[in-house]
Amino acid sequence: MKKTIPLFLLLGLFLIACMPQKKAISDQSDEALRKLADELAQKYIITDGHVDLPYRLRVKNFRLDKEYLGIPIETDEGDFDYVRAKKGGLDVPFMSIYIPSRYQKDGGAKEIADTLIDMINGIIEVHPDKFAHGNSVAAVEKHFKEGKISLPYGMENGAPIEDDLANVAYFHKRGIRYITLTHSKDNQICDSSYDTTGTWQGLSPFGREVVLEMNRVGIMVDVSHISDKTFYQVMDLTKVPVIASHSSCRKFTPGFERNMSDAMIKRLGENGGVIQINFGSTFLDGEVQKQNDKNREKMMAILQDNDVTYDSEKGKELIEEFRKNNPSLFADVKTVANHIDNVVKVAGIDHVGLGSDYDGVGDSLPTGLKDVSQYPNLLFELLKRGYSEEDIAKICYKNVFRVWRQAEEFASK
Repeated sequence: MKKTIPLFLLLGLFLIACMPQKKAISDQSDEALRKLADELAQKYIITDGHVDLPYRLRVKNFRLDKEYLGIPIETDEGDFDYVRAKKGGLDVPFMSIYIPSRYQKDGGAKEIADTLIDMINGIIEVHPDKFAHGNSVAAVEKHFKEGKISLPYGMENGAPIEDDLANVAYFHKRGIRYITLTHSKDNQICDSSYDTTGTWQGLSPFGREVVLEMNRVGIMVDVSHISDKTFYQVMDLTKVPVIASHSSCRKFTPGFERNMSDAMIKRLGENGGVIQINFGSTFLDGEVQKQNDKNREKMMAILQDNDVTYDSEKGKELIEEFRKNNPSLFADVKTVANHIDNVVKVAGIDHVGLGSDYDGVGDSLPTGLKDVSQYPNLLFELLKRGYSEEDIAKICYKNVFRVWRQAEEFASK
């Protein structure tokens, strides 16, 4: 028996066909997308996993007096200040409590960490209408509604834990919400991606205790800077997802162990973690780095041929002339988007975020992302590539907040 489609169903299909179809985000004009990018930068929380403001201020001999109170608010120096952050939509920059590796050898790591924390605490106290402590997800969400920038702390290098496990809880009380297990050298916790010594072949016995203690007190484990062996041992050990606060994809920088391989990114995602893309050109484009290295070698050869030093008057003249004729190469905002694309392909949209390393990578920042005012440029590029508003929200904050909440919830049990 021949079946007929009911008249009401035909009418419904006809009406659906006649309805105007919503235009895909990526099909909109550049002007419309730029406007949308600016709107989304203000609509959604933007969290950045790594901003080196504290150490920059320390190097500049920052003091909390009338002469220096304006530095974090508006300045021509560095990559971060309040005015530029508000313009770019940055709401939750993790302040890097950076501990140079020399303190592991010479001592004083805990003291320098406390000094940097005290410095940022002082800025918050002096400007309570602009900055606030970022000790929990709930707190930073509240501060966002109030128009304040939250300043959570991430410790870059676990050296200040020293050999005392009680210091993990101590620094949690001081506001530390993630710890990068080491930096450029192997330390008492684990091996570094920059070191070739392989002291522990991954985590030290004490380092294993540190990871579990971080889980217990609610400090996120940061796998940036650690060796590959350390990474996989952390993955086997941790009870909660982890972050890479400021790393990029090794796919684009072959041989650069500081970045993460696709296999590592996949494992990070399977664990529920997030990789926050570093903006430094060295981290983004291996070819750019190779060319800049060649230029640097040429420049040093010129100094040697003229028998002058780098910091002599003649040396400075030669360097200035060389740089004028051989400008440094930079990655660009599209390159950053390429890294995000790769993480999404390998691990999924739920496992990527932003970890610029502003104030930590010198003048190597990519074109279009030179300071904290320029996050909308990246959002514009992602919109052009077809990322949805929900995708943007996940990249800007939801993914990292999910891991942060899981760390908090595990600790609360």
